Amino acid sequence: MHIANPIYDVVFKYLLEDNKVAKLLLSAIIGEEITDLEFSAQEHTVEIQQPAKESAPLTVCRFDFAAKIRTETGFKTISIELQKAKFLSDLMRFRRYLGLQYQNPCNTYSLAVQNKTNQENEETQKKPRQIYCIYFLAYGMDLPARPVLKVGYKVEDAYDGEEFPNTGEFVSGLHHPSWIVQINQLKEHRRNNLEKILSVFDQSSITALRYILDIDDESFPEKYREIIRRLRKAMEDPNKRREMELEDEIINEIKEKERQVEEAKKTIAEQGNTIAEQGNTIANLQSDNEEKAKRIAELEQKLGL
Repeated sequence: MHIANPIYDVVFKYLLEDNKVAKLLLSAIIGEEITDLEFSAQEHTVEIQQPAKESAPLTVCRFDFAAKIRTETGFKTISIELQKAKFLSDLMRFRRYLGLQYQNPCNTYSLAVQNKTNQENEETQKKPRQIYCIYFLAYGMDLPARPVLKVGYKVEDAYDGEEFPNTGEFVSGLHHPSWIVQINQLKEHRRNNLEKILSVFDQSSITALRYILDIDDESFPEKYREIIRRLRKAMEDPNKRREMELEDEIINEIKEKERQVEEAKKTIAEQGNTIAEQGNTIANLQSDNEEKAKRIAELEQKLGL
């Protein structure tokens, strides 16, 4: 089956704009049931002017969600920060953005508590929502070669290593679990439902048109087939296809500029090496000349000249 390639920002955004699809995908990644999901902020978009007088959105794929999750004891509300990166330089952007989210007053919830001075009255306190981070990486990193990595935290006694699984808001408010999806590790990994779902990102399924994937949908879990339908709908939309083509043009232009910068650096380095080698040659010649002059002086002295 042919679907739009969700590695493209325009398709990724289109996929997550469908609330049902977003809940299915995010629930599968974090391994918890999301019952309610809403954007707490939209992603940022940059318009880049093309030579043909067309502009296409180069989206900084960054989505902020407020999610209500069903737990064994009831419900909890969290913030989900989802980011997708195509370049290694995005690592610093991840750090800056996460720092902003910890400061963001929107990542809080109100809790009614009894007034300490008047037990009959309640007062509202702001509490920090725990932050879940999800990263989609389209490049190789110094990470274990697995499609999905979960990075958590644990609280333990520093003396004997005893673990405490249930902790309060101090820990959850200052620490966050993360999930890292390595797109280049998805090939041939279909060990569970999550890896089968993420197979729609497998770039080994690229067709002659880079923005179209040819996937095997027969093994795709029935519960999550809405994801495939959404991606197929994106492929059939001529406007989305054109936006994917423009995104390719933009990325290729960025890569070409990066290549030119690297070549310029290499040329400068080579020129620097050449200058250094020439300097060494001149120094050696000067040394040889000095040695020759010394020998001539010695000969002249012996000859009494």
